[in-house]
Amino acid sequence: MPESRTRKSADAKLRRARQEAKPAKVKAPSSRRWVPPTFITVGLLGVIWLIVYYVAGPSIPYMSDLGNWNILIGMGGMAAAFGIATLWR
Repeated sequence: MPESRTRKSADAKLRRARQEAKPAKVKAPSSRRWVPPTFITVGLLGVIWLIVYYVAGPSIPYMSDLGNWNILIGMGGMAAAFGIATLWR
């Protein structure tokens, strides 16, 4: 049994509506070459901050003013490096 013209046009409208309703796919950035040097640098800066604080902290004016906040700064750098490392593919 042949289909009616209205049936075909309704199906075509439905297909067009479905295609328009689909959200466009967002493509992830393909190049992540910046990630390894960045997380290594940020992590090393955190470690170096802690080493300098423990070795020469009292003799450096701004470090002695920060007190125990230096530990948070150093650990924060290492945590930021870990967060950046999760972006690596």
